[in-house]
Amino acid sequence: MHQTYPIHGGQLHHIAQRFNLPPETLTDFSANINPSGPPSAVLAALHAALDHPSVLTLYPDLQHTQLKQAIAQHLGLTPQHIIVANGFVPLLDAVLRTLHLRTCLLPVPSFVEYRQSLSRAGIAITPHPCSADSNFSYDAGSILAARHDAILLANPQNPSGILHSATFMRDLIRIAAQSNTHILLDEAFIDYAPEDSLTHAIDQLPNLIVFRSVTKFHAIPGLRVAYAVASPQLASAINAALPPWPITTLASVAVIAALTDDPYAITSRSENIQRRDDLRAQLTALGLTVYPSAANFLFFRIPTAMDPDAFWQHMITAHRIVLRSCANYEALPPCHFRTAVLTPQKNTQLVTAIAASLSHLL
Repeated sequence: MHQTYPIHGGQLHHIAQRFNLPPETLTDFSANINPSGPPSAVLAALHAALDHPSVLTLYPDLQHTQLKQAIAQHLGLTPQHIIVANGFVPLLDAVLRTLHLRTCLLPVPSFVEYRQSLSRAGIAITPHPCSADSNFSYDAGSILAARHDAILLANPQNPSGILHSATFMRDLIRIAAQSNTHILLDEAFIDYAPEDSLTHAIDQLPNLIVFRSVTKFHAIPGLRVAYAVASPQLASAINAALPPWPITTLASVAVIAALTDDPYAITSRSENIQRRDDLRAQLTALGLTVYPSAANFLFFRIPTAMDPDAFWQHMITAHRIVLRSCANYEALPPCHFRTAVLTPQKNTQLVTAIAASLSHLL
């Protein structure tokens, strides 16, 4: 029977309850969180903040002045370019309310919340399937062939991990501007390839809005912080569409500390490249199709002769490993999975478990 999968990764308590397993026995490869854990600067800043009761007794800054200044300094922009909210989805919802879009092109497969947010906003969605033969990369010609009010893209993509160069993305955005098409660009994983971010080009690309995440790269998803970058005029309008106080004081303190911890960022990128390349080689050696990735996860396909539901369940019940089944991604052929890149020890555990599952189920 086809399994009902969690709509997002990281749902260990739900999965543990479903399979009657203690949550602490599960190893989570379904959520793409930096395995190094939060930067030490973040933990120190939170401890220091909690020494002052005012961090809890006073309301957060309504304008998020220090947080926006920290983000702006990190990006080389001004605070007037910055919008902050408690996660990507509230940001996207605010953008959609502000732009009053009627139609949007959505390349698929893609993050499931894209379609849900567009649907909530009453926007007509045109799905645009990307081909596995091209590693799910974007084809600018076909994407721009028909006019839409907006195009929602991701770089690196989720679930594929494919990265497009800043030059490719900039050219696509400039062509889209000729037909007054907004580009909504999700750069949630661009911290692993910061040279290809377009945040620095926002003033040259007025039809662009960039979404960024702090919590994935810095391993603080429990604090729920994301930000967007747009022209000052558009950013002001989007900020006005957000409810007041979307970010807690403690979350703001943590993010400010995270963005200033350059050694953590440099080490995380270096370690991720080595671990990802090693893991891809090991998974490929098992006979799996593993797609190229610039993020901290890998997208792979098991043999089509294998039941993907049985594989996902066997990894949990026999090996206590949770993968992200991609069965609920739109326009994606069966048998695709996504795995986070974790520590070398855990990655070895993953490879051993997949090898055993392939042997057991094929």
